[in-house]
Amino acid sequence: MTVTAVRKNPQALSLTLDAEFDASPERVWQLWADPRQLERWWGPPTYPATVTKHELTPGGRVEYHMTGPDGDQPRAYWDVEEVDPPRSLVVSDGFANEDGSPNTDMPMNQFRVTISEIGAGRTRMSIISTFPSTEAMEQLMAFGMEEGLTQAVGQIDAILADDAVGQVAAPGT
Repeated sequence: MTVTAVRKNPQALSLTLDAEFDASPERVWQLWADPRQLERWWGPPTYPATVTKHELTPGGRVEYHMTGPDGDQPRAYWDVEEVDPPRSLVVSDGFANEDGSPNTDMPMNQFRVTISEIGAGRTRMSIISTFPSTEAMEQLMAFGMEEGLTQAVGQIDAILADDAVGQVAAPGT
């Protein structure tokens, strides 16, 4: 499985997910940088994402919704703080109302993505989510954040495998 570790640290108000891939850092970065690729994995399999705005630059915003099995469409956004392709990304992550405005009933968190080569065509990606308070962390954990993130990242290997099949199936193209 892609995900190698998930650690909650209530004292540091953080959740860390580590994953490793048979791909270059540049290829793993594309999973974030290309909105169509992001849609293929962001969100658990039962809640696939649709990206409606993708400004992956400092000060930019990424907006998306997920579509649940019953047709519900929870909305969310990232306010992009830092971008250092293909090494890191920092965003403030929040839920949105139907009109795209922040849903203040749900807490925000910040997450930092780091992508690093670990040798021989392998890459480690870490996602460290930090929360503003114990209550915010508990609310988002109860909402299923840990399971959803683990399931979402768990879909990346299939995307990378599709790349490899496409390369083998279409040599010289």
